[in-house]
Amino acid sequence: MSAEHSDPQSSDPSDPDPSMPPSPAPSPSSRRLPRQQRLELLRRLTLRDRQLLGWLAEHYLLSTDQIAQALFPSRRAALLRLATLHSIDAVTRFVDVTTGTGQYLYALGPLGAVVHPTAYTDPDRPTARPPRSSIERTERIVGSSKLRHLLGVNQLFVDLHAYTRTDPHAELLRWWSEQHATAAFAAADIRPDAHGVWSVGDRTVGFFLEHDNNTENLGRVLRKLRAYERLAEFGPRYPVLLRVRSRRRETNLLRALAGLPAAMPVATGVHDEHPAGPAWTLTTNPGPRRWLHELPSDHGPDNPATNPHRFTHPDTDG
Repeated sequence: MSAEHSDPQSSDPSDPDPSMPPSPAPSPSSRRLPRQQRLELLRRLTLRDRQLLGWLAEHYLLSTDQIAQALFPSRRAALLRLATLHSIDAVTRFVDVTTGTGQYLYALGPLGAVVHPTAYTDPDRPTARPPRSSIERTERIVGSSKLRHLLGVNQLFVDLHAYTRTDPHAELLRWWSEQHATAAFAAADIRPDAHGVWSVGDRTVGFFLEHDNNTENLGRVLRKLRAYERLAEFGPRYPVLLRVRSRRRETNLLRALAGLPAAMPVATGVHDEHPAGPAWTLTTNPGPRRWLHELPSDHGPDNPATNPHRFTHPDTDG
């Protein structure tokens, strides 16, 4: 079950000094390059590079360890490629001062913004005016109060993606950010921290993630679930994953939710358990823990008017 992890204590000249302040964002040199030179840089991007840039456009930032875990055979290989991507302004980076690791956090650079000109631009204010440059976008990310939360949300999907490299039958078919999912399911007025679709063998499970850092009281969590009840009336019936920091917090949630009717399945789990595995407890059936692909899931009615984002497996015809 364990995904590939490299030794976080391993040293490398590309690692930052935790005592140093965040490194300045690179200059937008790729935007000033002649078109031919810019095209040459774009041609140097691999499929893996483009996948990473797509994630950074949608999810704002990933840490060195997360990128290495999800996409590379080793941390050193990740550091070498990230150094190249940084040198050509495909990514920008700054030191993580939120979790105490001192590693680099990566965001979309000027060249990456050429590949993804419609990236999400502000983690704290989705309706803010568009930034004037990728540097301003990075400044908004660096200054966000949600950095720790974003890293925690993204870690679940990094773990799932890394798991697909160990199990040929597993696929992460959808990974949507809070802003993407909020816009897609606006009719129900839900605001999940993320939305995904996970497949193992012949089982495909959609889910909504609520990542809890013990900052919300149980009453607010219960109020969030009412919006998902509205979605169940006309859209998908995906399990809502309430992922919390401790077993004690999970026990309190299960006690509060016991006996409550739920049109939408609700499952609880703890941060340090692998999300693909037997980590989830259904609130309506708190028996043995279930694997993620074992949770109940319904893509909802095939009605473009009320369920326009209904998931269709890419291997099927409709």
